[in-house]
Amino acid sequence: MSDRQVVLDTETTGLDPASGHRVIEIGALELVNRRPTGARFHRYLNPERAIDEGAIEVHGITDAFLADKPRFADIADEFVEFIRGAELVIHNAPFDVGFLDAELQRLGPDWGRVETLSGVCDTLQLARSKHPGQKNNLDALCRRYEVDNSHRELHGALLDAEILADVYLAMTGGQATLSLDGSEPGTAGAGNLQLPPLDADRPPLPVLRANDSERKAHAARLLAIAEASGGRCLWQELEPAE
Repeated sequence: MSDRQVVLDTETTGLDPASGHRVIEIGALELVNRRPTGARFHRYLNPERAIDEGAIEVHGITDAFLADKPRFADIADEFVEFIRGAELVIHNAPFDVGFLDAELQRLGPDWGRVETLSGVCDTLQLARSKHPGQKNNLDALCRRYEVDNSHRELHGALLDAEILADVYLAMTGGQATLSLDGSEPGTAGAGNLQLPPLDADRPPLPVLRANDSERKAHAARLLAIAEASGGRCLWQELEPAE
């Protein structure tokens, strides 16, 4: 898997690219080593055709709003460069990839397909494998993983990509089991961190002990945590009494 991922969503004029429906919004954001970089790609597009009424009810994007927007051909180079070499993270990937492939095919055979530019992770299939028999749409996953989507009244490509990024990171989160003796580490979750063996001849590490003011600040912080959590500060329970 690439260490660069692009979380992506689209909005469209309808449901079927084979019937001539088009992409009208692309929203994408970049993750590197599972951390957002701040790099984003967001464009509204003129589809050169009418939007289905049912689609407008979902995303609220109208023909009038898109009248002065660029066509897909106008932004294709920039879009392709943004996703090239990354792993795309998409919820219900066949839908979005099908539309993007149709847009690329309209530009000519030299543009290829999404799979020739990027890998694809379908978070819907991932969610179904982790939660079989349950609802796995984006709203259901937000509830399951406690991702706030209260500001989502209508679908929007960039907003949905931002929400999906939070859901994906929560759904695939995990901490590697650290092996300090150089043996092969196991994993709990998605990570797999391998550490080199420690040098037996290394000099001992210095021990820096907290001074009185630092200990007082530490105690005050624990007290504030205990008050905010209703007395559930685990550190206080584990820390030996002086």
